[in-house]
Amino acid sequence: MLTIVGIKNCSTIKKTLSWLDERETPYTFRDVKKSPLSEEELEDALSKVGIDTLMNKRGMMWRKLGLAGKDITDQELAEILLENQNMIKRPLVLAGDAAMVGFDEDALAGFIEEYA
Repeated sequence: MLTIVGIKNCSTIKKTLSWLDERETPYTFRDVKKSPLSEEELEDALSKVGIDTLMNKRGMMWRKLGLAGKDITDQELAEILLENQNMIKRPLVLAGDAAMVGFDEDALAGFIEEYA
């Protein structure tokens, strides 16, 4: 079973969920605004995809926090991400021990075929 992690009103999440619905692919959706990832869940996702893949460094929150150009460790970035989960690149797709980030139809289809 897939778990799609993101924010409900995100256009990329809407595209992803619509794509899955069209293919009748079962999934659960987790809105991090209503049900944030625990520290352990976030660490697990980070261990699978890495901080550079998981953290959106081009979004408004990155700029709002003034993080550009600062020398920040991966651990510090993980702590920032835990407190600001809207900075998670979307969608975060989880299936068993695997994870992927972003919506690409071919990549998602391959991921589902291999892990779901």
